[in-house]
Amino acid sequence: MIRFRRTATAAAALAFTAVATAVLGFAGPASAHVTVNPKEATQGGYARVAFRVPNESDTASTTKLEVVLPENAPIGSVSTIPVPGWTVATEKRKVDPPIDVHGSQLTEAVSKITWTATGDAAVKPGQFQEFGVSMGPLPKVESMVFKTLQTYSDGNVVRWIDEPQPGGAEPEKPAPVLTLTAAGPSASAAPAATAVAAADDDDDESEGTAIGLGIAGLVAGLAGLVLGGLAFARTRRGPVVKP
Repeated sequence: MIRFRRTATAAAALAFTAVATAVLGFAGPASAHVTVNPKEATQGGYARVAFRVPNESDTASTTKLEVVLPENAPIGSVSTIPVPGWTVATEKRKVDPPIDVHGSQLTEAVSKITWTATGDAAVKPGQFQEFGVSMGPLPKVESMVFKTLQTYSDGNVVRWIDEPQPGGAEPEKPAPVLTLTAAGPSASAAPAATAVAAADDDDDESEGTAIGLGIAGLVAGLAGLVLGGLAFARTRRGPVVKP
């Protein structure tokens, strides 16, 4: 019964998550903003993110994307994922103090990433494109704001550079924001969690064993009553006397 309740609870949670994901997923494209996905990562770790670029024009295609990395949160290692039909270039800047990456002191950090479409690879009306980036170690700040420029084939440039204001309404051209959370407890907590789970399993097994023994005892008791009743009936009838 305990396992069934846990399974039912987990299934309900999964169903709720699926519904929420579907609702949020359909709600996302309506904003038509350049966004970074996922929207959260862990301080001190590495993250693989994608800048999602929807095409808002009905007549022009997106031909170039420029992403500026925040100056107050330099990153030592930045690499891009190849996008078919697009070239990529990075710019660097000096950083002081140096960034420590695996024991090495880096004095430069990537300051800007530019993707440019070639041939027929531009993002056409009604389409979107994702540009993947791997980066880290992530700085110990609450968030990273990536100011972004989106250039169209007709020469129009959309500047996604507005920073969010605490408690304020969403700006007209919001910049993509990656929220950074503090690292959780160390892995040493895992054995404790495993021990708790094992204890729960032992409790379940003990309860099952107790129930089994109880049923066996009940069956044995009923059998004893039946045999006793038969013996009593024979005694009441007494010996059979022949004429």
